[in-house]
Amino acid sequence: MVTYADRPWTKHYDKGVKATLDYPEITLQDFLKQTASRIPNNPALITSAHLPVVGRLDKAVTYGELDRYSDALAAALVDMGLKKGDRVAIVMPNTVAFCISFYAILKAGGVVAATNPTYPDDKMAYQINDCDAEIVICLSLFYEQVKRVQSKTKVKKVIVANIKEYLPPLAKLLFTIAKEKKDGHFIAALKDGDVWFKDVLAKYAGQKSTVQVTPDDICLFQYTGGTTGVSKAAISTHRALVANVLQQNAFLSVDGVPGEQEVMLGAIPMFHVFGMVAVLSTGVMQGSRIVLVANPRDIKEVAEIIHHYKATLFHGVPALYNALTQNEDVKSGKLSMKSIRLCVSGSAPLPPATKREFEAISGGKLLEGFGMSEIPTATHVNPVRGVNKEGSIGLPLPDVDARIVSLDDGKTEMKVGEPGELIISSPNIMVGYHNMPTETANVISEHDGKRWMHTGDIAYMDEDGYFFIVDRKKDMALIGGFNVYPNNVEKVIKDHPAVLEVGVAAVPHPEKEGQEALKAWIVLKPGMIATEADIIKHCEAHLAAYEVPRRISFISELPKTTVGKTLRRELVMMEIQAREKKQS
Repeated sequence: MVTYADRPWTKHYDKGVKATLDYPEITLQDFLKQTASRIPNNPALITSAHLPVVGRLDKAVTYGELDRYSDALAAALVDMGLKKGDRVAIVMPNTVAFCISFYAILKAGGVVAATNPTYPDDKMAYQINDCDAEIVICLSLFYEQVKRVQSKTKVKKVIVANIKEYLPPLAKLLFTIAKEKKDGHFIAALKDGDVWFKDVLAKYAGQKSTVQVTPDDICLFQYTGGTTGVSKAAISTHRALVANVLQQNAFLSVDGVPGEQEVMLGAIPMFHVFGMVAVLSTGVMQGSRIVLVANPRDIKEVAEIIHHYKATLFHGVPALYNALTQNEDVKSGKLSMKSIRLCVSGSAPLPPATKREFEAISGGKLLEGFGMSEIPTATHVNPVRGVNKEGSIGLPLPDVDARIVSLDDGKTEMKVGEPGELIISSPNIMVGYHNMPTETANVISEHDGKRWMHTGDIAYMDEDGYFFIVDRKKDMALIGGFNVYPNNVEKVIKDHPAVLEVGVAAVPHPEKEGQEALKAWIVLKPGMIATEADIIKHCEAHLAAYEVPRRISFISELPKTTVGKTLRRELVMMEIQAREKKQS
């Protein structure tokens, strides 16, 4: 009989993948130093722009330049008073300035606290204040917002980058003051004490930080999405992130393609650990070319970049893969996805239909994986060459232990095949939540000589060691006395040929007080038609009667986080507000 202690997943690793790895005593920025020393003139970061008539142009920053620029900024941060362990907030999308800032903060002994630049004032102020940042590095587009919230924080200095600084020369020339004003990038003058990013790099060119940083020093405050409450800062060390970079690389590099030959699509936001670790940090360790995408919601731009640069590696979310399969230029073959060799999908469940459709248009392999901000960033993924089981998040990575425990006591191990809560022990588990000891104690336990993260996900493991996420504990619905998992219902509805996206959640029953009813919110594919009766009939053919949502709404767009997770809480609020409006 198979047990979790047997670690049956290791038997299904691709050839050459070891069950345990050797982890060097280095910091995250050492990967950059090593790559810059090995291939200083190779492109590291590519900024692309499409100009009318002229076509697509680009500008590359080499590994040597990325190392030197981040050295200069690190020296500047120390000169500005940054002390080891101090947090620095970054307010930027995927840009060269973000990447320079990321490595500069680490080299200065600081802690990266990146925030979503599209956040409203109160949420941005909360995170910047919570991490105690006294320095913010932002794009000029967000400067006014940062200044609006500054009084609610401890921020003393703002370093401001302009998007045009790393544009291709002709695009930079055409990025006139008129365009800067129109798009919101123009700043007439900085407030007293604030400085321009380019001026700082010029002033400190050739200088380096002398701060000694060790593997056990803190390097990251990653704020959770806050979709189920207040956003929490998960604290991670260099040792943890170095380990995860090496875990991912060991699992995904089995095809033997040299890292320097890989073209990574940098579309997933780098202010989130998925983009920060799986793309930026891993790409830099490999020496890959990373093509930056500042706005992944611009599907046409994403498709053009994949086509033009012949991207080979693509980390993304189901919504992005889904949108690309529906793009007319992609469907017609005008924009080719055929260069893509490997994709990893995370942050949200990957519908089987999305996997099939994207693999069909690209010819590459789309692997579903799993990770958390609290275990940055990946713990499971399907094998590159081995079996990809439909609906599975795959196998635990090297040195990752996983168990399924009782939802009742959080301790009793469930039998193989039975659902329970997924708990994980891994070298990359967070230290804890910043200033939240109770919340930390609620999710981290110690037994068998290991620290275990309680994920809050309901899952099960099969006989081969593949793991399957059933749903979030908090999203589980009780319908007619039966447990119903919205994630399973969504997968069935997504298989309907007319459905582009779907969200399912439990709402208060409109007629039976104190009970729940299941509802589905559906986005149809362009030009497709389906009725409520069509969807219910489709569900009845594949689900138990109590799992079938009897209430359907067709909407234009699902509410999501920036990394593609459907906000079920907002869907429920939409339903409640609609009922209140109808009653009034």
